[in-house]
Amino acid sequence: MTETIVLLDMITPERAAKLRALLPPGFALTHGAARGDAHMKEIIAEADYAIAGQVAVPGELLRAARKLKLLHKWGVGYDNIDIQTARELGIKVARTTGSNALPVAEFTLGLMLSALRFIAFSHAALKQGHWSTGHLPGDTFMLSGKTVGLVGFGAIGQNVAKLLKGFGCTILYTKRQPLAAAEEAALGVSYATMDAILARSDIVSLHCPLTPETTGLIDARALSAMKQTAILVNVARGGVVNEADLVTALRSRVIAGAAMDVFATEPLPADSALLSLDNLVVTPHLAAMAADNFAPTVARMFANIEHVSRGEPLPARDVVV
Repeated sequence: MTETIVLLDMITPERAAKLRALLPPGFALTHGAARGDAHMKEIIAEADYAIAGQVAVPGELLRAARKLKLLHKWGVGYDNIDIQTARELGIKVARTTGSNALPVAEFTLGLMLSALRFIAFSHAALKQGHWSTGHLPGDTFMLSGKTVGLVGFGAIGQNVAKLLKGFGCTILYTKRQPLAAAEEAALGVSYATMDAILARSDIVSLHCPLTPETTGLIDARALSAMKQTAILVNVARGGVVNEADLVTALRSRVIAGAAMDVFATEPLPADSALLSLDNLVVTPHLAAMAADNFAPTVARMFANIEHVSRGEPLPARDVVV
């Protein structure tokens, strides 16, 4: 008997073919073909398992599923999934903990360098025929030797710290429970309060989950506490940053620049004020995407689905509900 897995996100036929090539025996894969809740309710209705990448999964969508056994997050953050409803309905929820840590960490460094050196601005200008060496929006800075503050220090933040070692950076971090002294020494990092990170860092890089505590964490007050030469990097969740406050701060040069891969509303609306700023790098939630990380992550998701299909427990590290 064939069981159905539905990927709720829209994907290309080419990507669907790559997924199907990794399917275990006894499973069939379908996927989103249009945007909107009505379509997702239709495709989840008869699915045995569902996978969610960037799409939100509200309670009403889960209630449309007649026989769903497992909802699997493709990635780590599950703030856009109605966990309470999943629990009430007896639907297991899993994720691939740590699977995207290195791709996101590498991307983070790319955003840092792009924002510090106006790489994206200069690329766009030259594509338009403008040799803008003497007409950059601000001063350019090296990453080497800078103080970097990491807000959130899970698998992604720790990989960022490891990569920054080669740049000779002073690395500060903040999280709920500080690491043991031996762990800090091994990673070459020091614990600091949020206020200290804002005041001391040349780069503030966000790697925290979106929770009631972190929603709007970076607002006008936080931005005004940063150095005027500092940049902000967000690869966490859009809601961690008050985007209206960031626009104001960037326009008035309260901080020098920023780089964002995540936004409060995704896809980012074409009329967003964020797109009008010359000292902001924006990318469309790409940080976790890397072709050489695709197969290992998908294989792990499919293995978790097989565990549930066989009535076996999920690996503890991947269990959400």
